[in-house]
Amino acid sequence: MSTIPTIDTDILILGSGGAGLFAALHAHQANPNLNITIAVKGLLGKCGCTRMVQGGYNVALAEGDSVERHFMDTIEGGKWLSDQELAWTLVSKAVERIHELENELGCFFDRNPDGTVHQKAFAGQTFDRTVHKGDLTGIEIINRLAEQVWARGINRLEEHRAIELIHSSDGKSLAGVLMLNMQTGQFVLVRAKAVLLATGGGPTMYKYHTPSGDKSCDGLAMALRAGLILRDMEMVQFHPTGLLAGPGTRMTGTVIEEGLRGAGGYLLNGNQDRFMGNYDPRNERATRDIVSRSINSEIRAGRATPNGGVYIQMSHLGPENVRKLFKGMVERCADSGFDLTKDLVEVVPTAHYMMGGLVFKKDCSTDLPGLFAAGEDTGGVHGANRLGGNGVANSTVFGGIAGESMAHWVSARQLSECNMDEVVASIQEHEAPLKKMPGDIEAIRDELAECMWDDVGISRNQQGLLRARQTLKQLAAKLNQIGVGDIQREYSNTWQDWMNLQNLILVSQAVTEAAIARENSRGAHYRDDFPEPGSLEDSYYTAVHFNHQDLKIENRPVQFTMIKPGQTILVEA
Repeated sequence: MSTIPTIDTDILILGSGGAGLFAALHAHQANPNLNITIAVKGLLGKCGCTRMVQGGYNVALAEGDSVERHFMDTIEGGKWLSDQELAWTLVSKAVERIHELENELGCFFDRNPDGTVHQKAFAGQTFDRTVHKGDLTGIEIINRLAEQVWARGINRLEEHRAIELIHSSDGKSLAGVLMLNMQTGQFVLVRAKAVLLATGGGPTMYKYHTPSGDKSCDGLAMALRAGLILRDMEMVQFHPTGLLAGPGTRMTGTVIEEGLRGAGGYLLNGNQDRFMGNYDPRNERATRDIVSRSINSEIRAGRATPNGGVYIQMSHLGPENVRKLFKGMVERCADSGFDLTKDLVEVVPTAHYMMGGLVFKKDCSTDLPGLFAAGEDTGGVHGANRLGGNGVANSTVFGGIAGESMAHWVSARQLSECNMDEVVASIQEHEAPLKKMPGDIEAIRDELAECMWDDVGISRNQQGLLRARQTLKQLAAKLNQIGVGDIQREYSNTWQDWMNLQNLILVSQAVTEAAIARENSRGAHYRDDFPEPGSLEDSYYTAVHFNHQDLKIENRPVQFTMIKPGQTILVEA
């Protein structure tokens, strides 16, 4: 195995979303002499979830708003499960980061007539604080970040997939990452003094989901296999309004953004009755978990639309106004044959974001020395529920911090020798499907999607969760028994699909075990058999780790380091 190609770099960044690109820029700014490499499954600037962000970026800028108010909304929205130090870092650093995006990176955000930045309403917040560029905010941010990365000559490994986190030969730290060059089908070992896990979450194991199909929870699966702890994995956010475009199209599940409801859009059931007032006094502007469950209740009660969802109505706001405010959404619906400005459009809750992820500290370090993490691969920032608009803020805030932390970390360190036994074992495992007869991967994929949607979805109970546990165990065994055959390794989608499915099943098992362990209902996690939230003062988070083929789980107490339930840091005038 000494013949495996090896690349040496100071900093290796896995992922090129908001977290990865900000980390690269901040590390370069801290020390321009560093050798920095970004590895990405697709093409830099053209893939990942940050690019798909429509809604915007939460930040306390407006008169009357404050970081304290943003903090309280975040903590209360997260049902008191957030790590408060991380949440405070998010809301306070977001102010600095938005000015950096505008003034240093050249992002153009929408403005008010007086020249101030326009901020729109998003659900679950006590102030209109969502900065945006129409409904195409993510494209604006990623385009500007990618331009700056290209201008600095930062190394790129495009179409390279991270396969395994590799420990040092003494087992005490991270020494590198085993990669797969998807263009050639050959493995590459990248040695690095510091590695950033920023691959993004992406709950694509569900029947309806918003992220692109190439998202397969690779970072979370690698972290589990490396023995690291994930927290809050039961907390999968369902966006209330995914486009329901009918069967046989990838457009189904893509987001119809929250700003439509913030601007006054109505949700109607199959009888064309407005129903949200029956569930929450905030109507359509309730938090995502409540709106998703309310829609789910209407569907279960037999009041669904022809394709099994509900309707969103915007026509009462005026077609020209809708076209002006939501150009991207109007075009997205038109691509699927719907006129958002005039017609009722069918929508359904869709798996959108994972609040859970790797346990990390506010400097983005983890329990494995040399491994840093930022963005959706991390847990603890959002608790049980992420506020819309806090996602891209999370990625950019902590991505920048990670870049600075890694630059500092590598300054006094040398490259470590990799544990080559781990490298050999991982290559053998991932080449195994090439030596087995091809099987029906798509059937396993469909079974996974149905299992997670039906039994580990918006509403859960013990019977369904235990059934999911068994189904997932069977699917893992079934996948292990089949292969893809002796096929061409270059650009092999079939081989990639097998690896995607392996990671998705493992992370689905972590989600399921955490959901079994949480016998109450908080935020995105709702148990029909335990509908009460439980004592806020005795709040705990779930911690899961992979131990010799088994997932172990424990409940750990939330530390209220800044504020306890029932208190506020707001000072009323």
